[in-house]
Formats: sequence, C-alpha cells, structure tokens
Amino acid sequence: MRTRVTDMFGIDLPIFAFSHCRDVVAAVSKAGGMGVLGALYFTPEELERELVWIDDHVDGKPYGVDVVMPASYEGADFPAEELVGRLQAMIPEGHRQFVENLLAAHDVPALSQDADAGRVLLGWTDATARPQVEVALRHPIALLANALGPPPADVVEQAHAHGVKVAALASTPRHALKQVEVGVDVVVAQGTEAGGHTGEISTMVLIPQVVDAVDVPVLAAGGIGNGRQMAAGMALGAEGVWTGSLWLTVEEADTPEMARQRILAATSRDTVRSRSWTGKPARLLKNEWTDAWESQESPGTLPMPLQFMLVSDALRRIGRSDAAELATFPAGQIIGITNQVRSTKDVVYSLVEEFAEALERLEGITRD
Repeated sequence: MRTRVTDMFGIDLPIFAFSHCRDVVAAVSKAGGMGVLGALYFTPEELERELVWIDDHVDGKPYGVDVVMPASYEGADFPAEELVGRLQAMIPEGHRQFVENLLAAHDVPALSQDADAGRVLLGWTDATARPQVEVALRHPIALLANALGPPPADVVEQAHAHGVKVAALASTPRHALKQVEVGVDVVVAQGTEAGGHTGEISTMVLIPQVVDAVDVPVLAAGGIGNGRQMAAGMALGAEGVWTGSLWLTVEEADTPEMARQRILAATSRDTVRSRSWTGKPARLLKNEWTDAWESQESPGTLPMPLQFMLVSDALRRIGRSDAAELATFPAGQIIGITNQVRSTKDVVYSLVEEFAEALERLEGITRD
C-alpha cells in the first residue's frame, strides 16, 4: 500500500497503532505499520527504559512517541518547582471526600506504603511533558505525536531539527488548521467514537471536513477496528488510519486481565464521554465510576489537570482491588467488535486482508 504517509515514514502499511505497551508498539512496526508509544504514564526515567527496549526489539523499523501537551490547563503560569503543590492546594476538600466515600462504599482498600502512590500529575502539563519530549528525541523515533491540541511551535521546531515528523489529533476542522499553523506534518482526524479525549463530531462526518481544510496528510481515527472501516476512512480522503482501542486485547498487550475481560464482553454502547478521568471530555468504559460523577451527589468534575490529580491514587486503588464495577479506562466504541484475543501481527494482517476485500466489493459494483 502506498500513500503520502507510507512514503513519509518508509513503512509498508498506513496503519498507526497507539499503545502504552511497548510490546504492541514493536509488534505493529515489525508487521509493516507504525507503533506509537503513549508516554503519558511514564516518568522520564521510565520512558528512557521503554524506548531503549523498543530500540532493541523493533528490528530497525520506525516507531513513534505520543505525548500530551494541552493548549490550556490550570496552573499553566505556575513555576515548575511549585506546580504540584499549588495545584494540590486548589483541590476542594469536598471533592476529596466524595472520592473517599465512593471507594469506601465499594470496600476499596488503601494503597500499601510501598505501592506507587502520589503520581498525581504525570505528563498532563507543558512542564511535565517537555522532559518526555527530550527523552524521546534522544532515540531514533520517526514521529512525535501530541494527543491534545496543537503542540507548542518550539517543540515542533525541535522535533524537525532532529529529523522527526510531528502529528497532532484534531476533533474539528478548526483544530486541524491550528495544528497546521504550528507546522505539524500529519493531522489525525479523530471522531467522537474514539477512546480517550475526543470531540463531538463523528468520524464519518469529520474526516472529509479535515481533508478539505488542510493540505497535509490526514489519518482517520475513531471507530477503526477492521479493514472495512479502514477502507471507509481512506475513501473519505484519509491517507492512513490511527488506531488505539483495537490493541487493548491483543496477546502482547499488558492490559490487566480484569480489564481485558470487560472489554471482550462489552458492546459499543458500553462507553461514555466523561470528564471524570481528566476534567476534559474523554470516552471511557461506562460503569459505576462514571455514573457516580454524573449523579446528584457528585460535586462535579474539576478542570485539567486537577481532576486527574484528585482521582489518580483512587484509580490505582481500584486497579489493585476486586472492585471491577469501578474500574474504568479509556476505550472507544470499537470495543464492541473486539471479542477475542489475537496476536498483534494477526490483527495487522487482518486489517489489510479486509481492506482488500472491501475494495474488491466496491470494484464489483462498478464493473461492467
């Protein structure tokens, strides 16, 4: 397959796979696409170790790194050394008590002293994402992606100086134009079906609008889980696809078994856009956690990054407990068709085979 993005990155298939799991990233790249590692949950030191591993296991194939540098968030003007403390002081006690009461109602135990508590900010700000960018650019990455709005212009320039292309996600044509203005090389048009932070426009409607608005290659994202959907996105003008939730259940994924089983059993109606994770609308697995934040008892969510700082330890406590009814995480509507565990390589090849079959059907319609 050949499009502008395959030529741009020297890959065989225009399939981009976002994952927090290094094994998935390497497997997709080795299969001919491009794996993109989500850096958000790693400290700079941890990210360094992950990228060293990928360098050693990707067989020289190109891969990318995805960071989160939101255009707006609380505390953007705080000094870096005061950031966490001042943000913590902004979280109302009533919100903290609501979270504790919710956990107590489901018998969720506290974290042990040696557990990984207190990682409340991660890469949700410019100040905390820049060290991740610096680590990423010390490695032979081919792509730096920003998951939440246009990346800072100086970061785009820094990436280009290292010979690295830049991508950014857009949920409206206006967002796409802003990203092109700062110099991004690829726009990911992400429909509301997608997992994680996403807008309100559906993929089918969004892609042609973004394709018509910008002159850089566009990747289709949101609800891309098989070759027919890949063909549909490219028929709308996209030059490749950006996938995420599809990889949560593959053999190589480090998805906790409880979460994997819930995804396998879920339908496409079992996700919801909620601010309960980060303060910005994100599509999550719907359950008693997301319901609680929409209830009359809820104090309401806080703006980014305060909401994640409020709930980060709670989410870890839930993950280490048996409270499956509270375990939520980013997931797109495509989980309704991910109902078996397969190898990453098998999923990549199935996408290609189904894509070819879809094209053959369309050719049959117009054939004399």
